Amino acid sequence: MTSFRVALACAVSVIGLVWPYAVFAQSDAYPTRPVTIVVPFPAGGSADLNARTVAERLSSALGQPFIVENKAGAGGSVGTAFVAKAPADGYTLLMSNSGALTVNPHLFGQVGYDALKDFVPISLSVKISNLLLVHPDLPVRTLPELMAYVKAKPGTFYGHSSGSKQLSGEVFRAKAGIDMPPVAYKGSAPMMTDLLSGHIKIGFDEVLTSMPYIKSGKLYPIATTGSVRWPTLPDVPPIAELGGGLAGYEVTGWFGLLAPAGTPPRIVNRLSEVLQKAFADKNFRQQIYDKGSEPIGSSSEEFKVFITAEYHRWGDLIRTVGIKAE
Repeated sequence: MTSFRVALACAVSVIGLVWPYAVFAQSDAYPTRPVTIVVPFPAGGSADLNARTVAERLSSALGQPFIVENKAGAGGSVGTAFVAKAPADGYTLLMSNSGALTVNPHLFGQVGYDALKDFVPISLSVKISNLLLVHPDLPVRTLPELMAYVKAKPGTFYGHSSGSKQLSGEVFRAKAGIDMPPVAYKGSAPMMTDLLSGHIKIGFDEVLTSMPYIKSGKLYPIATTGSVRWPTLPDVPPIAELGGGLAGYEVTGWFGLLAPAGTPPRIVNRLSEVLQKAFADKNFRQQIYDKGSEPIGSSSEEFKVFITAEYHRWGDLIRTVGIKAE
């Protein structure tokens, strides 16, 4: 009996030593339940499509559902503010963009979050170039021809919606020094409707939404707002290629995955590692290109540096050019 008691006491001691580590190991696991990725824009747009592509890869790699939830409003500020106040446990993430994080705070002031303090960046996912488009009735097919046309007919209107589309036009006309007043639209759909009907002859919009009309000949691409030529439009030059006052021009939108500030580094690093591996995969990159975006993928620290630079860049430009919220 004595030996039995000794053995039992030893067993209890071992369990006592092992149990805290077992509990720690379980609490260290991530994820152990579904994760929500909030997209602060309506379903069907670039943010939504990219978020769903990322969610599928994260679900496959980490063995738990990553569910996309759309919380649209105020140019992305509503959903972005929602995640800023969410628990920092890795189970509520944010797929937000350049507009909500680096433009809206300068245009609107109080947006319900501090873009540089309320989030921890996980990975920069994609960049999105816009296209400078014209209606086929407009007698121009190159950027120099468009510049000459507008200079000969000052006051020619162009259309844009919010975010990078607005900035694309504002920076273009400021750098080019041309009289080309904007017509602001609540979204890409109404702007494209007026452009397709010829009510306006010039507009800026994303590659994804523009491509069907380019392929059908209903719109003509003059230039891209990015720094390189788009793979499916190799004959369309970047605006910056014109040189002169437009040298160095680059306006691209982007989307990236973030978490509320205070999210444990082990969770942030795990998610970032999975995404960096995904964005290095040729097939995954092609999926992103097919959705009208340029695949990037980055570390958490790289994304943090990028957001900070973009935040100050657009803040300085908005104040210098005098861009107003529309």
